[in-house]
Amino acid sequence: MQLQYTQIMATLNKTQIQVRIDRKTKNGAKKVLESLGLDISSAVKVFLRQVHITGTFPLEIRDANGLSKTKANELRESIKDAEKSNEIFSSVKTLMKDLKS
Repeated sequence: MQLQYTQIMATLNKTQIQVRIDRKTKNGAKKVLESLGLDISSAVKVFLRQVHITGTFPLEIRDANGLSKTKANELRESIKDAEKSNEIFSSVKTLMKDLKS
């Protein structure tokens, strides 16, 4: 009888959320999560628990190139610096020598 009461209370303590997402994203995520032994519902629960526990967004957002915002900004700055430079290297060897100095 105690087990039934505990199960009922656990069920009453839960709430439901709904998420609308495009089919391609859902199916792609489902495939990845299943390869990890998770279903979508469990993955969302893990995510939300981590948000609650840490008080932060528990993932690093990356762009289509796999770069974090910080790394993408660093790359843009490096490209700007390289474009401003008038240095031309005659070989990879001289480029590497300059980079090491």
